[in-house]
Amino acid sequence: MRCIVISIVISALLTSNLFSRNGEPSLLAEKEAAKGNWSTWRGPNRDGLSAETGLLSSWQEHEPKLTWKIKGLGDGFSSVAVSEGRIYTMGQRDGVTKMIALSTKTGTKIWEVDVDSEANDGPNSTPSVDEDRVYGLTHAGQLVCINTTSGSILWKKHFLTDFKGKMESGWGYSESPIIDGGNLICTPGGNSAVMVALNKKTGEHLWSAEMPTAIGDRGHDGAGYSSIVIGQITGRKQYVQLTGRGVIGVDSESGDLLWTYNRIANGVANIPTPIVKGDYIFCSTGYGTGAALIQIHDRNGKCEVEEKYFLKGNELQNHHGGMVLVADYIYCGNGHNQGYPICLNMMSGEYAWGPVRGPGTGSAAILYADGHLYFRYESGDMALIEATPGEYKLKGTFKTDEINGKSWPHPVIADKKLYLRDQGTLMVYNIANAK
Repeated sequence: MRCIVISIVISALLTSNLFSRNGEPSLLAEKEAAKGNWSTWRGPNRDGLSAETGLLSSWQEHEPKLTWKIKGLGDGFSSVAVSEGRIYTMGQRDGVTKMIALSTKTGTKIWEVDVDSEANDGPNSTPSVDEDRVYGLTHAGQLVCINTTSGSILWKKHFLTDFKGKMESGWGYSESPIIDGGNLICTPGGNSAVMVALNKKTGEHLWSAEMPTAIGDRGHDGAGYSSIVIGQITGRKQYVQLTGRGVIGVDSESGDLLWTYNRIANGVANIPTPIVKGDYIFCSTGYGTGAALIQIHDRNGKCEVEEKYFLKGNELQNHHGGMVLVADYIYCGNGHNQGYPICLNMMSGEYAWGPVRGPGTGSAAILYADGHLYFRYESGDMALIEATPGEYKLKGTFKTDEINGKSWPHPVIADKKLYLRDQGTLMVYNIANAK
């Protein structure tokens, strides 16, 4: 009995590091920030909350200065992961998808490796770094594990051939794989393997989550364009994902599909990463769909979904660019292919302010750090907005040094630097407060 109690306590302590604390950056995020790291998609907790401090609180008098930029990374909407003095990203040149490692100081290329020659478009996935390995996913579904020091490929898996995977629509795989302990979790989207767990060291297949055929008539079978988040829901660790058929929850140990929520799905593209807070999940998607807050209940060992509220597409829809929860409020860009800033009370669904016409156009990717929101618009405009429910407070804007089409890659903050990928160009800005 004592061993069981100790095990539970240790598990609880480890798990507590994984999740944000009442909408503030987690302990894990603080550790990452202290090292100048941002090791995976939307940060260590995938919540878009950076623990960086000492950043510029206004850009109105002094815009962030470009520290350096590098070109030639290739096409794609992959953002960057930063770990231990290196930057990792993906791009496609001459029909070949590559994983690339750069120096954080100068942008000097350390290595690049070819990972896929069958993808018909540039990668959308952001790499995930864990210890001495980096993981990435190509547009065609090639999952790769690479040694961070040498750039050598350690193992590969293909979503289509290994798991009979499929996408809900034809724009290619976009998720960023997540590492949880000794496992890598990802979403091939097949009916018998909508989500799978692999040994992160070897690629060995550990379990597959099956997708039932009758979970609702909205959307299409297959993977969406979102990435998995981890939640402690109804007392058990679950993997939460937005798929082509809506939001699902999967047991982290067994791979059992525990619950589904279909109403939020559309048949074109389901993109934003859900927000998890305890037993509550907030989800949204574009194409006129809307947003919802659901609560998961434990009913005699089985999970049941309760819809707390649903907002129609004309009330709130996050096309892509993501959402962040700060304290009790959700901030995001609202509108299909629009990034109108909005602040919403998560639990009530009531607006604190917005939508507001911001300084840029198109969808806006969003990040939080040091009391402020970083909005990156499709148009290449950057906006700094104070994260307060009191009122909309724009603290400055600037235009990125290069705009090479749609500026979709999510912004990254590491070591008081703002990283902005734009197709083959990576721009790094100094956002440290010099005062």
